[in-house]
Formats: sequence, structure tokens, C-alpha cells
Amino acid sequence: MSAAFTCTKTFSGYPCCHRQWRHPGHCRFVHGYSRSFTLWFRARELDVHGFVVDFSSLGALQQRLADQFDHTFLVNADDPLLEQWQALHEQGALDLRVMDNVGMEASAELVWGWANQLLKEREGGRSCCWKVEARENEKNAACYEAVPEWFKGLG
Repeated sequence: MSAAFTCTKTFSGYPCCHRQWRHPGHCRFVHGYSRSFTLWFRARELDVHGFVVDFSSLGALQQRLADQFDHTFLVNADDPLLEQWQALHEQGALDLRVMDNVGMEASAELVWGWANQLLKEREGGRSCCWKVEARENEKNAACYEAVPEWFKGLG
């Protein structure tokens, strides 16, 4: 990567649960974490305020994180118990979110996409999110790292 300014922002306190139904061990059972996400941003040039990214402008992203991960039950779209989870959702027993993959690696990639969608629309390529760490607790985290093709800071 070429020379650039970088910064990070952490969003934390998203208690949710999920299960990895294909896992042969205890991860196949419903379990939960208070997820957090750290995003790495980069820009070749600072904005008019001297920022890579103005953190106060990330409210829509913060709301999207809360809508997806705050007191929700995450389930894979191919979970064989999906109909039962949907019935429990309809009965008000859980707040269901169906995802392609509920794992931390896939969650990091999902948040990376949300952040870059927001930045591309708002700034037209001046800044990007190049890495997201999705943390389930103080011991375990997964990252997704990529520079979007549209980012003008390449080369």
C-alpha cells in the first residue's frame, strides 16, 4: 500500500447469540457474546477538518451495527431449524437475523462492506475502510482485510 493517513474506530457492546450448526463440537449450540468491531480507515488526503474519517459522521453505520447485532439471534440461512427460529421470532421470544454466515470472519467482511458503501457514497473514494476486526470476547477475534477497487488512494 502507498503512503497514507490511517485511523481506527471501535464500536462495542453488541450482545447477541448465534450457533454454528455444522460444527461437531459445542459451537453447534446457541451461545452468545458481546461483539465489538474495530475498523481501520485510510486516506491519502485528509478532509477539510483534518480527518481521515470524521467519527461523528458514522452514525448510520453505528445504527446498522445495533440493528444487526444488539440483542439479536443470528442464524445461518441454511440452518435446519430455521422454521423453528422464525416461529420463535414471530412469538416474540427472540429477535432473529438470518445471515449467509454468522461466524466472526463473515461478520467482519459484512461490516467492511457496510463501511465502504457509506464512505464511497459520501466521499467518492477519498477514504476507505481497509480492515475490520470482529471480536467476540477479549480472547477471540477475526479480521477481514481488503482495499476496495474504487479507492483512489491506490498506487
